[in-house]
Amino acid sequence: MIIFIILAVLSIGYGLMIFSVASGSKFFLFWIFLGVLFLVFAVGIHRKWYLMAPKWLLILVTAIICVGAAAFIFLAARIGKSFNSRCDEPLDSIIVLGAQVRDDGPSVVLKYRLDCAADYLRANPQTVCIVTGAKGSNEPVSEARGMADYLIAAGIDEGRIILEEKARNTAENIFYSRELLPSDGTVGIVTNNFHMYRAIGIAKKNGLGDVQGISAGSTLSFLPNNMTREVIGVVKDICCGNMVFW
Repeated sequence: MIIFIILAVLSIGYGLMIFSVASGSKFFLFWIFLGVLFLVFAVGIHRKWYLMAPKWLLILVTAIICVGAAAFIFLAARIGKSFNSRCDEPLDSIIVLGAQVRDDGPSVVLKYRLDCAADYLRANPQTVCIVTGAKGSNEPVSEARGMADYLIAAGIDEGRIILEEKARNTAENIFYSRELLPSDGTVGIVTNNFHMYRAIGIAKKNGLGDVQGISAGSTLSFLPNNMTREVIGVVKDICCGNMVFW
């Protein structure tokens, strides 16, 4: 029982921390819900509710939890294999995937991507950059516009930057950006380490079989949140036919 109470406090506290940074996502509610679930388990153990449940139900719940945990670990490991994706060779184009833009500029997650892209573009002056992302309801400009402004301020020539301002999710980022790519050119994708596996899977589904990954970093304290979101995102995109499992 004590273990579930500790897990509940940690989960709810983590959710409140995610909420406090105003990331623009409502995924913090997942951690609040998980914390409440842990509390229910704690109360159930204390009051011995499990003695009142039929045996088949206990077996079913245990099986669901075990299968779910195993699937999560498996997918998290697949995601982790793409964490250190890099490309040292010059590419014709790179696609920088969008994330939240705030009134004061790109979010922390997006800055990681843009700084990584800027480093690559400086090292490869012939590479063209596509920045992709529409304007969300809580954003002052389109993600693509905010990204372009940041790269220009970082010294990247505006003529090397192509804006794609229709995409509202990762699948659309890749789909619409592909239309802007030169035919038969080499291409790389710049995104955060935790997001790379899904991005590459979606790119392969869209015919970019030889796409290269260029992983940007991420904030360690938010990694549990980001990894959990990605596992759910991978399941969703595989089920919807948006990506290949690789």
